[in-house]
Amino acid sequence: MFDLDRWREIFQSISKNKLRSALSGFTVAFAILLFTLLFGIGNGLQNTFKNEFAKDAINSIYIWTNTTTKAYKGHQIGRRIQFKNDDFEFLKEKYADKIQMISPRLQRTAKVVYKTEEDNYTIRGVYPKYDLLESAEVTEGRFLNIRDINEKAKVVVIGRMVEKDLFGQISAYGKQLNIGGIIYKIIGVFSDPGGDSDERYIYIPFTTMQQIYGNNDYVDQLGMTYNPEMSIDEALAFSSKMHRELKKKHEVSPNDQRGIGINNYASGNKEVSSMMVGLSILILIIGFGTLIAGVVGISNIMVYIVKERTKEIGIRKAIGATPKSIVSMIMLEAILITAISGYFGLMLGVGILELAGPSLEKYFILNPGVSTPVVVGATITLILAGMIAGYLPAKKAARIKPIVALRAD
Repeated sequence: MFDLDRWREIFQSISKNKLRSALSGFTVAFAILLFTLLFGIGNGLQNTFKNEFAKDAINSIYIWTNTTTKAYKGHQIGRRIQFKNDDFEFLKEKYADKIQMISPRLQRTAKVVYKTEEDNYTIRGVYPKYDLLESAEVTEGRFLNIRDINEKAKVVVIGRMVEKDLFGQISAYGKQLNIGGIIYKIIGVFSDPGGDSDERYIYIPFTTMQQIYGNNDYVDQLGMTYNPEMSIDEALAFSSKMHRELKKKHEVSPNDQRGIGINNYASGNKEVSSMMVGLSILILIIGFGTLIAGVVGISNIMVYIVKERTKEIGIRKAIGATPKSIVSMIMLEAILITAISGYFGLMLGVGILELAGPSLEKYFILNPGVSTPVVVGATITLILAGMIAGYLPAKKAARIKPIVALRAD
């Protein structure tokens, strides 16, 4: 039951010993504050890594060509490698069981005009489902489909920023754009987690772009996503094998790192995963080190508090207080001080992270914050530590005979 007299005694004890109570509270608040800031910054770094990888599907692979740096099979250094449609078909058929989706890509910059508005944008010729590769989301209309490819349709899907630049507040869906002197119909608008720059692309059917901007079967780049059921090591082995096959097909030296380039996001995922695990372990070590320091501080203060109150305990026993009531009073006082101080430290830490959050982005710390269960758990740990630290000396002092306690200095 709620004992009003006991709580009145506790508050009187706290008010009469302000310095002692303040030192106890400061130890707890400072430990929780540091714990909150450390975990918040650690989560901010993890958010930065996650945001970078949100720009494209995490199981993406991109392949491109360049000039060779080594002579091989009679070919001179500096030979330009060119992908063609048959490379796309070759990969699609040979690795059908390992590829989730694949698309060739052409890319050009062109002047885009809508009525009196105009600007230069990057135009990409791609296949259906390329939006999945870029993690783009169609917000209005649809993305390209196989019929657009087969009919070489003059249709486009534009990014949200293209719509904003050229159309202002009105919807671009269904309107017509003049791209390089050719009229295209807008069949969709997309957003992209990569941000404004990734929302300034315009996608058109690959076959349409191939015919209009070259009338050939050239391919600038190949993009794909591998089967998500593959492990990181399997995905890396797959891309390495594919890389070797393409080099063999185009007679590029196996030791030439430039002739054909490949970027498998699995490699970055593996490095980032290892880094995040290491970072999490480091934060846990530092965080728990901070908590241990707080526990030691509380323990020392509680031992001192109980020793200081030995004479008071003797008086209470002399007037009939039981050992149980004395111990429980000290425990309740410790819990009250620790809980209030821990909550204050938590709120202060969260407030600092909220205020400093925007300025920390330049240090690659994005949206720093803490998980409430983690910090609450840390606070409860300190409360329990304070209880245990106070219980042992309190129980010992409660066993002392009143006459002995009254003689204590």
